[in-house]
Amino acid sequence: MINYTTLLEQLKEQAKLLGFIDLTITHTIIPENVKTKYQQWLANGLNGSMDYLSNNQELRFNPQLLHPETITVICVKMPYRQEDIASYKHRLLEPQQAYVSSYAHGRDYHKVVKQQLNKLAKWLNEQLLQAKITHKYRAFADSAPVLEVQLATQSGGGWRGKNTLLINKRQGSMFFLGELFTNLPFGTTTHNSQAHCGSCQKCLEVCPTNAFIEPYVLDARRCISYLTIENKDSIPIELRHKIGNRIYGCDDCQIFCPWNKFSQTATVKDFAIRNNLNNSSLVELLAWNESEFTSRMQGSPIYRIGYLAWIRNIAVALGNAPYSLEIIHGLKNKLLFINDEMVQEHINWALNQQQKRSIEQINNHHN
Repeated sequence: MINYTTLLEQLKEQAKLLGFIDLTITHTIIPENVKTKYQQWLANGLNGSMDYLSNNQELRFNPQLLHPETITVICVKMPYRQEDIASYKHRLLEPQQAYVSSYAHGRDYHKVVKQQLNKLAKWLNEQLLQAKITHKYRAFADSAPVLEVQLATQSGGGWRGKNTLLINKRQGSMFFLGELFTNLPFGTTTHNSQAHCGSCQKCLEVCPTNAFIEPYVLDARRCISYLTIENKDSIPIELRHKIGNRIYGCDDCQIFCPWNKFSQTATVKDFAIRNNLNNSSLVELLAWNESEFTSRMQGSPIYRIGYLAWIRNIAVALGNAPYSLEIIHGLKNKLLFINDEMVQEHINWALNQQQKRSIEQINNHHN
């Protein structure tokens, strides 16, 4: 006979050893008002070109269909922050330095979180062996049509912030989410998590592109993370200046959130900073050729966007940087090796911005 209350406490301890900072349990029922809001968001086209978000809605709203044996959902968090918050803020003020979102400094989180979840499930299997209970489960980490923030919220893992992310009073929001759909009848830790944003709107105010239509509603088409990662096309000219030096993702709505003074650093070694991504100049990264990008970014979440989008993003950031002859030489040289029209346009835009600054500098000098 298994005592599931005791097993849950042991499971939480095991989760800590695997790098998770929290473990909560919920059921598979998604409230109707959540479905309505999500469908309205899609109807307004706020998902941009992310068509996958409108696919498999039946699965999103009925998690049990993803794994029919599911009785409860185990929700976990894994922190990824490597540096102190001040370092991220400082990097944004260095226009010739590349800003890469903190979550992407190390190994691809999809692989890491899922790997650790499967280890957790394997540990559970071993505990159930003597009782001859067959553990049926499925692990997820941002890899299927799962409403992760909703499940984490209803499990008591935190509240949905005005920036749409899960926030926890003790852990901030700089963590990855993962789920283990299981046939084990754990008692749920479910409750309605009280929101603690209060009147604070810091995340909405600091967003460089004003991507939040209102609290809790993001227009992905204006979000820098969308523009530099999910978007496969040209970055709208009117938004390019607002991107600054952010070449992959954006952390502003997290690093300026007061709750992230409580965010925790990663304990999993896989999230250690690779390729000096927290301390590289834009010109250095522009100089990478395609094979260099491929070899360096293998196993990184950045690999997914491909070399051309990487150069497109760097070109925009260089167009926003102060005038430099080194930048102009770098951009002109890159043009010789890029055949893609869309990326060429971004490089030419950056050159044009640099040349404008050069003229301004001359005029200011004569005045």
